[in-house]
Amino acid sequence: MSVLHPQVPAWGTAAPAPPSGARLGRVVRVDRGLLTVATAEGLVRLPPGPRLRADDAPAVGDWVAVADERVAEVLPRRTALTRTVAGRTSAAQVLAANLDLVLVVDTLAEHARVRRVERFLAMAWGSGAVPLVVLTKADACADVDAAVAQVAEDAVGVEVLAVSAHTGAGLEALRARLAPGATCAVVGPSGVGKSTLLNALAGRAAAATTEVRGDGRGRHTTTAAQLHVLPGGALLVDTPGLRELELADDEGLDAAFADVAELLTGCRFRDCGHSGEPGCALTAALDDGRLDPARYRAWRKLRTEAERTGLRRAERRRWEKARGRAQRPR
Repeated sequence: MSVLHPQVPAWGTAAPAPPSGARLGRVVRVDRGLLTVATAEGLVRLPPGPRLRADDAPAVGDWVAVADERVAEVLPRRTALTRTVAGRTSAAQVLAANLDLVLVVDTLAEHARVRRVERFLAMAWGSGAVPLVVLTKADACADVDAAVAQVAEDAVGVEVLAVSAHTGAGLEALRARLAPGATCAVVGPSGVGKSTLLNALAGRAAAATTEVRGDGRGRHTTTAAQLHVLPGGALLVDTPGLRELELADDEGLDAAFADVAELLTGCRFRDCGHSGEPGCALTAALDDGRLDPARYRAWRKLRTEAERTGLRRAERRRWEKARGRAQRPR
């Protein structure tokens, strides 16, 4: 388990004040119904308190109030990295909380999947933290500059770095962006080198790694999110690989597709559906080449998914409310 860096107070900066009579802690890991919490006295394993609701479950990075050797309360979050849980309820799952930076990781060992990067960027922007694209395995890419330029073209307003854990290329540039006391998270699909990147930044085997399968698909090496303290004082959350990612909402879409969002302001009608209506600015941009059709399709797909998720979540809330009324005693 990571140890507290002497220059980092209470496992991160911007720590809130705990309620009267409680101790402040920060969740380092969640597994098997128990929480590993960093406190001023050290790391402790605690159960959640009885008053914590299922929709207020602690996540890695949460600041919590500890009382009676239980996690009594989750303190307000500054930021939250969320995704939609598979299933009919479309519940939102918090992967990590109180982040300052989200490292969206993909690999250069094959052609960078720009559409996949866009999806993770939308999730990262929606968290409220600042995203940074990190392209791993640069030593396996014949033309790194061209690959970075391809991703950067659609990663509007986001810095893109290429690194190699094998040769060390780009790691110092990445370390320079991980400020002491800042909390960062690595997200991306399985097999892109997230755990290997963490180990390279930590200078030790902080996370287990495996070889990519023969079919090129990644293996899940991280099974639960965990907060690590890096030698420079930054805190890094290693998250499990997400083979499928459905956005929890559309909060990050305008930022991830800032170029599309800017075009939208030119539509003639406020209720434009952006699918060929008269005066649609997106249609005009597609016709004159200002907007890549593939990027338009990606934006439309994510927008539709987010709307569908919102509808399912609203339906679930109505059902729960109706069930609650039916169960009230007369």
